[in-house]
Amino acid sequence: MADLRREVIRQGVEPLRPTLDRYVEIVAEVDDHTAELPEVEVDFAVVMGGDGSILRTARQMGYRQLPVLGVNLGRLGFLADVPPDQLEQVLQQVVAGDYEVVSHLMFQCQVHRDGKQLHELLGLNEVAVLAGKPFAMLEVQLFVDAELVTTYSCDGLIVSTPVGSTAHSLSAGGPILRKNLQAFVISPISPHTLTNRPVVDSADRVYELVAAEPHEGTSLVVDGKVICTLTSPDRIRIERSQAQFQLIEVPDHGYYRTLREKLGWGGRLSWNQ
Repeated sequence: MADLRREVIRQGVEPLRPTLDRYVEIVAEVDDHTAELPEVEVDFAVVMGGDGSILRTARQMGYRQLPVLGVNLGRLGFLADVPPDQLEQVLQQVVAGDYEVVSHLMFQCQVHRDGKQLHELLGLNEVAVLAGKPFAMLEVQLFVDAELVTTYSCDGLIVSTPVGSTAHSLSAGGPILRKNLQAFVISPISPHTLTNRPVVDSADRVYELVAAEPHEGTSLVVDGKVICTLTSPDRIRIERSQAQFQLIEVPDHGYYRTLREKLGWGGRLSWNQ
């Protein structure tokens, strides 16, 4: 699976095709993340691109999640963490059965207005309410299992899965969670009160967000995609999905190695004298 409409992806895929042909039988090719997946029996999917490609693939699979091997043709690649030059080695391990499939939390996000459901979405990374124009402070209420937790005065609020904890939530000061933990992280963006800190809670709870006085441009964003502009009656509901994203991991490509290499942990600062 790859978005071949993008020139950089197409150029990255072409030299890898002979390696794929040597180790696996390709029964279907998908080059459009908006298309219906073919009804074929497969053991796993190879997704070539960046983490955005992985997110779109997870959404495209819906409730028929397949094990995914992610090949990084993008930048950081927390999910698509197999470098092209290691694809042959990794495929050898997969074909030999030397791998494991790790399940990752996905969520259902619903938008309700005046008792009616406007949107329902499946996601892997995060739900974000962003203040938008006129770029003033926004108040967002957080409810957990229908109990009011607090009202954040902030530029936005992120509810993230462990997979998403290394994305927007991390840049907002949120913690990194191991990808297979069953929990959500709530991270305010630039909170006005210094005592507001990210919160980690169980994935078995139901989370609701309400912006009682949204701005003109206050928006709901799911996995980087703008879903709608919010109005005062809107209530956003987030809960665990029955679907679980399945990621193939091979030895020597563990979680902490990925973090260490992608985030540059252990490196030393240097500067020109």
